[in-house]
Amino acid sequence: MGTTYHSEYKKLESVFIKPAINAFISDVNLGNQWQKLNYLSCPDFKKGLAEYYLFQKYLLANNVKVEQFPINENVQIDSIYCRDASIATNFGMIICYMGKDERINEPQSHLEIYKEHSIPILGIIEAPGTLEGGDIAWLDEKTLAVGHTYRTNHEGIAQLKALIEPKGVRVIVAELPHYKGKNDVFHLMSILSPVDKDLAVVYSPLMPIKFRNELIKRGYELIEVPDEEFESMGCNVLAIAPRKCIMVNGNPKTQKSLELAGCEVTAYKGEEISIKGGGGPTCLTRPLKRSY
Repeated sequence: MGTTYHSEYKKLESVFIKPAINAFISDVNLGNQWQKLNYLSCPDFKKGLAEYYLFQKYLLANNVKVEQFPINENVQIDSIYCRDASIATNFGMIICYMGKDERINEPQSHLEIYKEHSIPILGIIEAPGTLEGGDIAWLDEKTLAVGHTYRTNHEGIAQLKALIEPKGVRVIVAELPHYKGKNDVFHLMSILSPVDKDLAVVYSPLMPIKFRNELIKRGYELIEVPDEEFESMGCNVLAIAPRKCIMVNGNPKTQKSLELAGCEVTAYKGEEISIKGGGGPTCLTRPLKRSY
């Protein structure tokens, strides 16, 4: 059995998470931060902890090794969306540089924990480059897609290429639209979730034509998220194995399309931990090793 860090859909073996209790900390903390971080409304602390417990329980029930990012006074409640601060590769972790000022300390918090766990570091993105993990998706073991967004700039992408291309990895850049502007959380993985080697959930109205054609050329069947399920994160789907997925509850059309494509889907209640902060199951996890 082989293992890789270069996949979004193979059997998930290990993952880092930032449990709600470690990110939200308290009702007071949530109340102080949610508005400046552009949340839809203030998450309910107790309900959020209950939602996260069930989310984490699902990972554990599928024999995923779960490691936790601890409480860190230098980061804010957005740190629950731990995919964004680092990128996993077969050659070590890439530590990001956040495009959202309020999240600037999160990469350093990841770096400290990886060092404690003796996880190798491939490189660190530095200013003026910005790069966020939500803009990164593996299309196959040798191809990495990166979104050029308000959170990930060309300098950050250039630094990423300098780190990974000498290792034999091709980097494909998807030029994403303005959409709602700089203050909105809009990543590549807002419109793309690979769930098997030839199946991906997409929101085509915001997808660049060139990038969408690249997916089709690679043999991907595209599950199209309807307009009414985009804002409720119908496109944010985490594969824990090929065609075995977890998504936010409240996206019945997308869920049905996945099931018709042969996927096993578990939907979790994510009003407090996902909907209000704009981060679905891919955002809540920093996947590491996958097996095949």
